[in-house]
Amino acid sequence: MGVEQKEIKLIALDMDGTLLNEQLEISEGNRQAIREAQAKGVHVVLSTGRSLLTCWDYAKSLELNSYLVTVNGSEVWDSKGSLVERTLLHNDHIEAMMELTKKHGAQFWAVSTDKVWRENFPENCAEMEWLKFGFNIADDEVRKLVLEELSKNKELEISNSSLTNIEVNAVGINKARALNRVCQELGITMDHVIAMGDSLNDIAMITEAGVGVAMGNAQDVVKQAADWVTGTNVKDGVAQAIRHWVL
Repeated sequence: MGVEQKEIKLIALDMDGTLLNEQLEISEGNRQAIREAQAKGVHVVLSTGRSLLTCWDYAKSLELNSYLVTVNGSEVWDSKGSLVERTLLHNDHIEAMMELTKKHGAQFWAVSTDKVWRENFPENCAEMEWLKFGFNIADDEVRKLVLEELSKNKELEISNSSLTNIEVNAVGINKARALNRVCQELGITMDHVIAMGDSLNDIAMITEAGVGVAMGNAQDVVKQAADWVTGTNVKDGVAQAIRHWVL
């Protein structure tokens, strides 16, 4: 866990389970720490499994003026909301995963380039552009079976954002890869990044960042991958980490 103090130029924040509390709100403590970091000239980047549609209002409310990493890194946006890069999931994979949900009676959601679909799926799904597919499976045995089937396909990147879900992106797509692109655009390296998260879809950025922080409520495997463990998402863990490492 020993990591020396680094000059932090970018703070990458997962949202659900990290920046947001259980009411999906950003606490005043977290807001204040982010304001102070931005006042120092540090970039604050939301790095989330959410789509632009479901994180843009949060970014605006924080007055963020940097990049956004969305849909687990499938998309990178600049501060004006213009697309920098996008990587799609192949439509054949989407259809195969739909079959899996039927076979196992699993709940699902999916993110296309223009909408988040939950439990209802468009008729013309083959003509659409897809970024992510997700399974919600409370039953451990069923989730294990679905994971085994998904793992046979080497063109998929498999993670989660909670203990009962599975998230699927195109292979090689993760938050770390997207943050590398952001760093390129800003002319900095990942060594000057602090990344915070709680789930499997955060591990890549936590291990590649100069400082990787796991939330107090993070999955154990995330804590093991991190350099430092902060408070929980309901105890201003983000603010604690910013005050320790950045301010």
